[in-house]
Amino acid sequence: MDELQKTILDHLEQEARVSNAELAVMLGTSEQNVSQAIAGLERDGVILKYTAVIDEEKLDNHDRVQALIEVRITPQRDRGFDGIAERIARYEEVQTVYLSSGSYDLMVVMQGRSMRDIAQFVSSRLSTIDGVLSTATHFVLKKYKDQGVCYGQTSEDTRLKVTP
Repeated sequence: MDELQKTILDHLEQEARVSNAELAVMLGTSEQNVSQAIAGLERDGVILKYTAVIDEEKLDNHDRVQALIEVRITPQRDRGFDGIAERIARYEEVQTVYLSSGSYDLMVVMQGRSMRDIAQFVSSRLSTIDGVLSTATHFVLKKYKDQGVCYGQTSEDTRLKVTP
């Protein structure tokens, strides 16, 4: 990966809606160079998806519940943690699966319509997978920051002014 691609990725992580023309001006290169670099990153699977961060509290129908589920598993022969992690990742409700250090092996982030839906998923689908030893479910009550974006903050600086 060249320096142009790395810089483009940095900019796209902060604001994916920036146009190729704007990127070209910011980076001092041509729009064609930016387009080719982005096409290469997409083709190589470096850029997987463009997405928006949505504050669901501001929606009229914020009836989804998010949960963080810690999963302790027994590694499989010749596959380690990958086989079970990949199986869990295939569930539509599951948004994210991380291999983690600590007391639990996997951290699973999922969304459901209610706490009951998530509890049903954990008890009937997740915990019944061969190799899953235990789970611990934590429900998200409020988001303060997600994907680098702070929620509920205005851009106005409310700190007291200090003068020399």
